[in-house]
Amino acid sequence: MEMSQSLKSQRIGFIGLGLMGRPMAEHLHAAGADVVIYNRSRSVLDELVGMGLRPAADPATVAREVAAGIICLSLPRTESVEQVLFASGLLNALTTGALVIDFGTTSVAETKRFSALTAERGAAWVDAPVSGGQVGARAASLTIMAGGSATDYERARTVFAVVGAKSTHLGPSGSGQVAKLANQLIVSQTIDAVAQALAMAEAAGVDSGQLREALRGGFADSRILELHGDRMVRRDFQPGGRAELQLKDVRLIHDLVSELGLDFPTLRNSLRQWENMVEERGLGALDHSALFRLYVPEKQDRKKVC
Repeated sequence: MEMSQSLKSQRIGFIGLGLMGRPMAEHLHAAGADVVIYNRSRSVLDELVGMGLRPAADPATVAREVAAGIICLSLPRTESVEQVLFASGLLNALTTGALVIDFGTTSVAETKRFSALTAERGAAWVDAPVSGGQVGARAASLTIMAGGSATDYERARTVFAVVGAKSTHLGPSGSGQVAKLANQLIVSQTIDAVAQALAMAEAAGVDSGQLREALRGGFADSRILELHGDRMVRRDFQPGGRAELQLKDVRLIHDLVSELGLDFPTLRNSLRQWENMVEERGLGALDHSALFRLYVPEKQDRKKVC
């Protein structure tokens, strides 16, 4: 395999081994890279060490082990990135020539700050949030939206080619995060629209599964209807993408839109719905397709609810 050869001599750090990060780290290891890993939860670390990946005691040790190589972050929140960079010592341990790739969805303003601080250390930062969810991470078919210099993007592409099916360079630092927030604006509101459509059908006595099939192939078709609509029909809300993280993303979108002086009424309504689901209904640990539960209460479900 050509890509295996290109990664064989590379030492790559990976911090954050959750639902997305773990399969990505495994793909890099399978492609021949020497992968140094860190995760707060010890259990997943032990499992991956058993597969041949090398553990590090903390993020700073990852930086020292990787030296002028590539360090990947797959962390759930901007605050998590701050913790790893500052409190856990990653920033101060960076070696000149190192490249940090942030695969998480992180604040645009903070991404620019992290990039500038990294540059002061003689290293580089590429924001590379992904779309495709846990399914895409496992299949190495993620869509990657990247921000940073053209040179750094080209260097990061060796990693992108292993963990994803498509990567696009959007421009300077922060551009990838803007693209991801655009993606999440569409996703968050489309989940809501699909949930409403299926709930309306059921209330009118029409089978929601049959409705979903009827809509496939028409203008209303989408990956959301295909995957999340199926979850809604089956009442299978085992988390792939947790609703609490969807709310986090919608808040980042709202913050960016406000900073830009824009006003999107449907975004404001979307934010209220996700806050209702996560903070008022306490459903944040479920898959984001469980927004359906706002329209079809659990007590009315005749199907299994996970």
